Amino acid sequence: MTTSDELLHRTVAADSLGGTVRRTVLPNGLRILTEAIPTMRSVSFGVWVAVGSRDETPAQSGVSHFLEHLLFKGTRKRTALQISSEIEAVGGETNAFTTKEYTCYYARVLDEDLPLAVDVVCDLVADSVLDAADVETERGVILEEIAMHDDEPGDEVHDLFARAVYGEHPLGRLISGTEQTVSAMTRRQIQGFYRRRYTAPAMVIAAAGNLDHGEVVKQVRRALQGSPLESGTAEPAPHRPAGATVRTGTRTAVQHKETEQAHVVLGCPGIGRLDERRFALGVLNNVLGGGMSSRLFQEIRERRGLAYSVYSYSSQYADSGLFGVYAGCAPGKVDEVLTLIRAELAEVAAHGITEAELARGKGMAKGSYVLGLEDTGSRMSRLAKGEFLFGDLLSVDELLSRVDAVTADEVNTLAAELLTRPMSLAVVGPFDEGDFAG
Repeated sequence: MTTSDELLHRTVAADSLGGTVRRTVLPNGLRILTEAIPTMRSVSFGVWVAVGSRDETPAQSGVSHFLEHLLFKGTRKRTALQISSEIEAVGGETNAFTTKEYTCYYARVLDEDLPLAVDVVCDLVADSVLDAADVETERGVILEEIAMHDDEPGDEVHDLFARAVYGEHPLGRLISGTEQTVSAMTRRQIQGFYRRRYTAPAMVIAAAGNLDHGEVVKQVRRALQGSPLESGTAEPAPHRPAGATVRTGTRTAVQHKETEQAHVVLGCPGIGRLDERRFALGVLNNVLGGGMSSRLFQEIRERRGLAYSVYSYSSQYADSGLFGVYAGCAPGKVDEVLTLIRAELAEVAAHGITEAELARGKGMAKGSYVLGLEDTGSRMSRLAKGEFLFGDLLSVDELLSRVDAVTADEVNTLAAELLTRPMSLAVVGPFDEGDFAG
């Protein structure tokens, strides 16, 4: 590997609400971002990989999630027990998660134990052995996870909604895969995906807490020595491009289950994460269904008592997005609840929001941004997502300024366009497709 003076270093930001953010690019294209927060006694360290379920073929559906499980099963240096016990012995925690567009492996430890966390997490990401016996063991675990998910209709309805909007597009598939694809997946397929996708240019390492940037860089390079990620010369992969327009549809999807409560999501395609209107969407979402003071909560739960849980939400991807309203209610109340949801969306689309709602929606957005950054894990995530998803890192002050700049006209214009789009409906409960034919 090269000497440190050949690396690309720069200070990204010095945040008044956090610490100094620095970025280093290794010759192999691996990016390392840190935020030094001396007042903390912990550090969160994560390895983020720019691959998720939307990068899979139909036959590979679930391989990213399968791989997430397998990397904890052992490397050339450590067994599965050693991976977990070494971190737990110092009171730390380690875990991972897979999304539609990226996968993250992370650990949170005391600041003095950061070198251990770096070594363990880098080792499992870079040098897993993917033993055949472990593949079979984890296959059973994942199949149980899929079955457990099917027993949670409140979660299942959101996956059903994504399929209703995106159809056969990868964004409409389950992150976990299906029983059929997971059962058929071979070790060779998983290993091939691992070596093709888990490359240094496609990775970002992020750490936040009481740390020294230069020491983190040294620890990462030391941890990767002798691994497949050690050598090579490359530029970092650019953040995922928007690409071609994602085709969406308008569908009604019903999953029949004899549940005591019906679960519904009504919504439409939203906006991509690079759309400048995303800040206005955050305010609009808060006003519609972002809390107990929101229009939907007040109308459906507080005034009429028709549902225990009702809220709106948005999801953004590189080239698309979702906007939906969820409600859980008695099966006999579904028609009334859907009528009220449609009426509220139509009202906001036609007449917009008030100045008082604008102020409250902006206050909620700013509060969630700041309160969500009060631990090292969320700050570590902010670094990686800024690099991965946006190609830039806005400081907390810049984020707050962008929210403050949102006007009522911007929110109302977006509402008039978004909330009049053709709507898809997903339902999990004691119904059949014909019950919603109208």
